[in-house]
Amino acid sequence: MTSSTPEHPSHKFSIGIDLGTTHSVLSYIEPPLNELDEPTQNILAIPQLTAAGEIENKLQLPSFIYQAHSAELSKGATVLPWTAEPEHLVGEIARNRGRKTPLRLVSSAKSWLCHTSIDCKAPILPTETQDEVERISPFDASVAYLQHLTNAWNHQFPAHQLNQQDLTITVPASFDPAARELTIEAAHTIGLKQAVLLEEPQAAFYSWIEKSQGGWRDQVSVGDIILVVDIGGGTTDLSLIAVTDNDGNLELTRIAVGDHILLGGDNMDLALAYTVKAKLEKEGDRLAPWQVQALSHSCREAKENLFSNPDVNEVPIVVSNRGSSLIGGALRTVLTREELNQVLIEGFLPQVVVSETPMARPKGGLRTTGLPYAQDAGITRHLAAFLRKQQNATADLAGFNLSKDNSFLHPTAVLFNGGVLKADVLIERMMTVINSWLTTEQSPEARILTDIELDAGVARGAAFFGYMRQHNGIRIRGGTAASFYVGVESAMPAVPGMPPEIEALCIAPFGMEEGTEEIVPEDEFGLVVGEPVRFRFYSSNSRRDDNVGTRLDFWSEEELEELYEIEVTLSAEKHQVGDVIPVHLCAAVTDVGTLELLAISSTDKNDRWKIEFDVRNDDD
Repeated sequence: MTSSTPEHPSHKFSIGIDLGTTHSVLSYIEPPLNELDEPTQNILAIPQLTAAGEIENKLQLPSFIYQAHSAELSKGATVLPWTAEPEHLVGEIARNRGRKTPLRLVSSAKSWLCHTSIDCKAPILPTETQDEVERISPFDASVAYLQHLTNAWNHQFPAHQLNQQDLTITVPASFDPAARELTIEAAHTIGLKQAVLLEEPQAAFYSWIEKSQGGWRDQVSVGDIILVVDIGGGTTDLSLIAVTDNDGNLELTRIAVGDHILLGGDNMDLALAYTVKAKLEKEGDRLAPWQVQALSHSCREAKENLFSNPDVNEVPIVVSNRGSSLIGGALRTVLTREELNQVLIEGFLPQVVVSETPMARPKGGLRTTGLPYAQDAGITRHLAAFLRKQQNATADLAGFNLSKDNSFLHPTAVLFNGGVLKADVLIERMMTVINSWLTTEQSPEARILTDIELDAGVARGAAFFGYMRQHNGIRIRGGTAASFYVGVESAMPAVPGMPPEIEALCIAPFGMEEGTEEIVPEDEFGLVVGEPVRFRFYSSNSRRDDNVGTRLDFWSEEELEELYEIEVTLSAEKHQVGDVIPVHLCAAVTDVGTLELLAISSTDKNDRWKIEFDVRNDDD
């Protein structure tokens, strides 16, 4: 397919890519050629293999890679419209084949990007596989998804190559600086050097604004606090947006984001799989670990079937045996609506009081390599903890009255996003729980902001954000989603058994805007060059009063979270190996949404070092 759009050198599409944990979506806005016309927004139909030799156009690209055996597919079976031999099997065919052979399936690459104790560029996926299966890195998997989307776009619009368009890629609001840097680097790897980043809950809100066709101002007012709940395949993302007044005009400010919670649809599917497994084992059928993985895919389909068909009360489940045909030696059972509701509603959205905290159990001394999943599956408990933590998030905003009697920040409206929430029963339970908290503290019930495409909302919102950015339209103010700190080692005498004390130096306060930089005032530090050194980084989403240069010599676990430790050798050009250079520190939030830390020589301003956030040490 080719584009019918006329050739215009300045004619740029605004493109949004939701690089999701389980699905990726590309939305685009074609600016009108006539100023009187309205722009149009569409979702790209993505050509992808669904089976050997079969190509279909789908609105979602499943974020999976299948590492096929060399003899598994015949020559010509993987031809795509833009290549005869793709480097990776991506999308629907990967997910379909992974159901039967899950040990060859690469999944959740996006979640690995924010894993603080692994090297995201090391070939570690799939983690639980046999030696014969080729592994790839989470970074390379992300590159592969972006490459497929790029190829699909360029095939449909050859006169408007993707690297020449305005591009916004979404990330979880809770992504740390390293994960954001890796996402941008993945885009740069395939030539998408113009990409900027946008937080997914903000993208969802932009989508709601766009869908309202200008009516959003009639649905919110000054003093509103909007809770955005985004439950995707791999993560639960929480954000708060306040509506303020700016000279008589409504202004939107993102005032808080939640922790990086690895809890979503994948967890739900696995919980259902274990429910079905227990039922089969009661009947005398034992399942191998690979069968449980395959079963989770079947449960996902059964879940979607039950939620979308209220008249259906049970869906058949088939589990294949290794070495048997799907018909001949398969195990059969059903997933019932009662089981679905019990596991998902009561297990993941329990009716709790707002004072409840996420449960934590002692960690085992030895663990397999894996993602740091949330220990508590109760999303409502995580939400309660988030709202309590952000109780004072509006303290500095005009027009917001905080009651001393409130134990948590009271949202006035809720916007839901994410494929999980296509089930009305889940939204109903979430609102029941939230409103029970509000009525307990004599506050009005929160209302739902409706009319958003739950599967495509993030991509649509990202494209709309890009269009608004081009045309100076409505913007959500936000800046950095947390305050960030670097560890500074004290010069203390050696004491047996005592490591040097560490201070946390604030380099970027909460809300530091994109395109700005701050020099740490007055303080001069010694920077070691030419040999391996380590940097420790911290973040806080509760310390809002710290400024650039604030130094903490003590903090609680609730105040600061250590992000990661990186090891790097800084260039010793002009200096001797091991020299300690007097420097001033400068932090910047780039226009694309990443955080940079620069060390600038106190004697030569042209002598500077960039401390990269994407260099992680995996020796922990």
